[in-house]
Amino acid sequence: MPGEEKLEPVLGHLTSATRLRPGGVYRVSAPGDLRADAELAIEIGADGRPARYGAALELVDVARPPDDFETIVAGNVWHRAFSLSPLRRQPAPELVRAEVRVDGEPAGAAEARVDPVETARIAGELLAAVGERLEPGDRIIAGSIVQVPVQPGAEVVADLGELGAVGLKLR
Repeated sequence: MPGEEKLEPVLGHLTSATRLRPGGVYRVSAPGDLRADAELAIEIGADGRPARYGAALELVDVARPPDDFETIVAGNVWHRAFSLSPLRRQPAPELVRAEVRVDGEPAGAAEARVDPVETARIAGELLAAVGERLEPGDRIIAGSIVQVPVQPGAEVVADLGELGAVGLKLR
């Protein structure tokens, strides 16, 4: 299908420090090359496998190119903030269609094949390599399906259809 991709893993980490409530405000603190990513959100269940799904909106700054893999991971260099829609128990999606709207207007759309079980397996292996592990309730955002440039003052929404939608304001 045209525009359809298979997502490859990209490593980063999410913390409560950069999580915003849906509809929240991200304060742009420094000039850069800010982008909004629409992504699939996955929550790990009690059995260690993906259990619930939703939409994720991640704000990234692609202006500072990293030098090496360790720098990317340690500094979480691109990540600025994220928000998640409510997560729901439903069958694992195979093909995810995502749209990003900026100020109510379509800014980009794409489809991607996502394998939540494989995504969780890869994340688990990477964590195990540093002595950590996925726990029930942990959440993974499974990589950018569509990315668009955004500016301070914009209102941005990541819409994954039946999987949910989530928005943020940039100030």
